Amino acid sequence: MTYSAPDGSRLIQDIGTAGFYPQLVEDVVKDSLDGRQPVSHLVQLETHFNNTELHRHITVLVLAEDVLHITHVDDQQFDDSGRDVVARVSTETVGISQIRSVTLSYAYHQPQNYRPDTPIMELTLAVSWTGTQQLELYPAMCEDPECQADHGYTGTAASEDVVMRISSEADGKDAVEGAREFARTLRRANLAPVTDSGAQIAQSPHQRPLTDRRPSEAPVQRPRFGHRFTGRDSGRKSQ
Repeated sequence: MTYSAPDGSRLIQDIGTAGFYPQLVEDVVKDSLDGRQPVSHLVQLETHFNNTELHRHITVLVLAEDVLHITHVDDQQFDDSGRDVVARVSTETVGISQIRSVTLSYAYHQPQNYRPDTPIMELTLAVSWTGTQQLELYPAMCEDPECQADHGYTGTAASEDVVMRISSEADGKDAVEGAREFARTLRRANLAPVTDSGAQIAQSPHQRPLTDRRPSEAPVQRPRFGHRFTGRDSGRKSQ
């Protein structure tokens, strides 16, 4: 769920494990990478229920060299039998240098018993690059239980373009740790020095920096591999 194999096989494996139209998702991600080498990735499948329908949503984040790729795929049923289904796909490519912030929020169960090896109960990753304000509003209340006055609305505002929530209960401890490691890799890439061409290049800790190559080594050819908005909470509005 974190570092990709040199041929992208780990990324393909995680997409396949999610089991949500894997061939479709693989092809969309492959097309968006456009030959770039994946360094780290994060895959999350979400399932939403209402009274009569089931909706699934997969988010794939791929850190590849000097860019971050974001892929979202939803499905929608048009009949009760579930035979008439459409998949809606959206992709976005963001330069690492454009990322404004990488925010991690943790939750620990029973913090009074915390130890260094205590697992994280829930993790929220928020990445911002456009400065879009996400507003979560709800009616304001006063302390008087008998008050009938209209106090308007209150809420919170945060800059976030993509938000992923991963919990150990729903997704497993490995998924939480994988998300944290992806966030660390993305943060390191975002703070990396800019090259002469003006690009910031993300590299996995398992890879040697390009400047460390011996003169006799040939450049590495970038291979082409083949074959948890989220931020959609109710009451959220963008401005």
